[in-house]
Amino acid sequence: MTVRLDDKDKIIVSMYSADPNVSQESIAKVLKLSQPSVAARVARLRQDGALESTVGINPLKMGLYLAKVDLSSTRPDSILKMFVGCPYFANGFSVSGRHNLCLFFFSESVTTLEAIVNGHIRSDPSVKDVDFDIVISSVKDFIIPVTLKPEKSRRPPCGIELRCKDCRSFKGKMCMGCPVTGEYQGTFY
Repeated sequence: MTVRLDDKDKIIVSMYSADPNVSQESIAKVLKLSQPSVAARVARLRQDGALESTVGINPLKMGLYLAKVDLSSTRPDSILKMFVGCPYFANGFSVSGRHNLCLFFFSESVTTLEAIVNGHIRSDPSVKDVDFDIVISSVKDFIIPVTLKPEKSRRPPCGIELRCKDCRSFKGKMCMGCPVTGEYQGTFY
């Protein structure tokens, strides 16, 4: 379903994009509408998915590393499902072209990002091709919703059977481990 926006809706979305804290009173003045009329439009835009807001961190501003991983997999849905609960996972996209997945991860350590890619992605038999790149900068803010105190679980969210304490990368301090399992050697979580 495509959402149709009229000119007033477009101004509302643009004003929120420029300043997420803009008041409905300010919008009402620009549109020459009442504040309740603006509130009704904002509610409809949010319900339709035309107006969203994201609260989280900007990893690049926080000195964290952001990795873009492009890959080809015969089971892209299972790869995406593997990372849904991963605290290092920012987002994933099914895409067209040479690669059918584009994944974003963040960490305070490049070697942790490499361990995720090597241990979870490159080792997966459904994966045929992987490009791993570190993002240097972004034109617009890249905000990632994040749970800084994840709920603890004995089972890692990625479903891997190997415990961090038994992993060569973790033992060699090349991977910071998983904050969910409590086997974490970093300072961010």
